[in-house]
Parts: sequence; structure tokens; C-alpha cells
Amino acid sequence: MHQRCAVLNPDFSQLEATAAPDGDADLDVDFTAFAVANCPQCGGILKPDVVYFGDNVPQERVNRANHALQESGGLLVIGSSLMVFSGFRFCRQAASRQQPIALLNYGHTRGDALASLKLDLGISETLQHLSL
Repeated sequence: MHQRCAVLNPDFSQLEATAAPDGDADLDVDFTAFAVANCPQCGGILKPDVVYFGDNVPQERVNRANHALQESGGLLVIGSSLMVFSGFRFCRQAASRQQPIALLNYGHTRGDALASLKLDLGISETLQHLSL
């Protein structure tokens, strides 16, 4: 995909930017002329198998997650503020079932009041100390 977009947009191939922790990067460039490569089979828009902000999580995926939560001994949330309801709903469900909830995230999360344990620590450093 990268190679196809580079061929379609040769003027953009010399740009460099440092990636932010979320994979994003800031470039002071007008992208209105950027051409995104279409699907080579159908010509449609290519999109990764992710749920973008504002999209709905597919119901079958929600059902699988609900089932996994019902079968679990608790909920562990790592690296999420839970500000998006699609994640926070699992905290609410675990709390309603009186399942323990552990949160590992810097700063405030939407689930803090529901958590049995809140670790306001770095993810990598904390997980390195676990022995599995």
C-alpha cells in the first residue's frame, strides 16, 4: 500500500516526520492533492479492519467480548482512558457483575470510579515486572 501511494504521490515521498506514540505525525503540508490507492480488485476504498472514532463496533465482535467477559474472573484495561463508550461499557458490565477491574494507564480514566485497582504507571515498565 505504501509503495502504491508513493507511486501515485511522488511529491510526498521526500517528506519526513517523527511518529508520535499513537502512530500519527504532524506535517505542515497541504494534503488535498494526495491520492489514496484504491483496492486493486474492486476499485473501492481500502480500510483496515479497525473501528474508527464515530464508527460502530460490529455487533458480533461486541457479543464475543461480552461472552469473554462473562467467562472471566475480572477485567484488565491497559493503556486506555476509556473515554470512548465502546470500551467503557465493558467496565460498566464488569462492575454490574461485581467482577474486579484493574486499570493500567497514566492519568484519569472514565473507569476510575469502578476500578478495584488503578495503576497510574507506564505500561512497558509495569508489564516488564510481571512474571507470567
